[in-house]
Amino acid sequence: MANTKPEQVDESLEDSSPEEEEAEQKTPNKFLDFTNVLATLQSQRNTDKLGQLPPAVKRRIKALKKLQLETTNIEAKFFAEVHALECKYHKLYVPMYEKRNTIVTGAYEPTEEESQWPSDDEDETLGNQLKNKAKIEEEKTPEIIPKNPETNDVPDPTGIPNFWLTIFQNVNLLSEMIQPPDEPILSHLQDIKVDCSESPMSFTLSFHFSSNPYFTNSVLTKEYFMKCEPEEDDPFNFEGPEIYKCKGCTINWNKGMNVTLKTVKKKQKHKSRGVVRTVTKTVQNDSFFNFFAPPELPENAKGEEIDDELRQLLTTDFEIGHYIRERIVPRAVLFYTGEAIEDEDEDYEDDDDLEDTTEESDSDKEENDKAARDANCKQQ
Repeated sequence: MANTKPEQVDESLEDSSPEEEEAEQKTPNKFLDFTNVLATLQSQRNTDKLGQLPPAVKRRIKALKKLQLETTNIEAKFFAEVHALECKYHKLYVPMYEKRNTIVTGAYEPTEEESQWPSDDEDETLGNQLKNKAKIEEEKTPEIIPKNPETNDVPDPTGIPNFWLTIFQNVNLLSEMIQPPDEPILSHLQDIKVDCSESPMSFTLSFHFSSNPYFTNSVLTKEYFMKCEPEEDDPFNFEGPEIYKCKGCTINWNKGMNVTLKTVKKKQKHKSRGVVRTVTKTVQNDSFFNFFAPPELPENAKGEEIDDELRQLLTTDFEIGHYIRERIVPRAVLFYTGEAIEDEDEDYEDDDDLEDTTEESDSDKEENDKAARDANCKQQ
């Protein structure tokens, strides 16, 4: 813990001249990158220590680095074989995924024996929650399935309605991407398939849609390319396969249905005549379907040539693609019920050493300020 005793004050701070204070005010952010400065200084100290070593020791360290490089190259081959093994076993999963899809879409009705699950009684609470949620959604949306006029009952739905849409809504990483106009489109999403390739090392996500009024595509794809070899200029940073680029697809939107674009009106004033006119522009709109139009990486671009905003967009895109492949597709039913999300939440625990960054809401801040003022008035 930092020592914060009030008597330990640097007297030099009290003698700062007006010029120094003005200079400090002009550079308020000079210590924001303090962590990087410390890392740089530590690296410099290590370099200085290595520079003071005897030539014979330096030569032996270089020999160790060559051995380390050989180890890294073997590690790269290991990860390449792991990817090949993943592709091999993925083919064994595919029949289960296909059968899952027939149940979700209603093409196949599971038998009583196939539907037996030992925790059915334990899941009664979960079942009631899903029923209540379905009832609320039914009240919010117009009646689509007509009721039986004799019994006034709604017939059983086909398959599991909104299976993938519900999964997307349950997963924070994806729900943040979904806008209200996206939901009716995603209700037509029937399946997500993964295709794995060894050469080139890559995987493709295929989103299968039923016939809908929004676009003519039956399948939307997103392909991710990976590399599994150490960088020549920085080989010791190798940590296994990494996604380095991705490729989306063209969505053939029906007229007036493109939710990724919006029309805005803007007023412009002529510089000399002062005449005002209104122009209409088409700009990009927030939508989940921007996922299929990822930012393009410049050809042969190196890491330092990519600006921070583009790097962040690509990193987020890669994380989403990897998460869908590794987590959502293999465990779809558990994300639908919410069990997979609860399991992931349990992986986190409170850490007293981490700083609490909870922010006050505006209303809480106003109430706290008012309480402080009232307390101050009473003291006076």
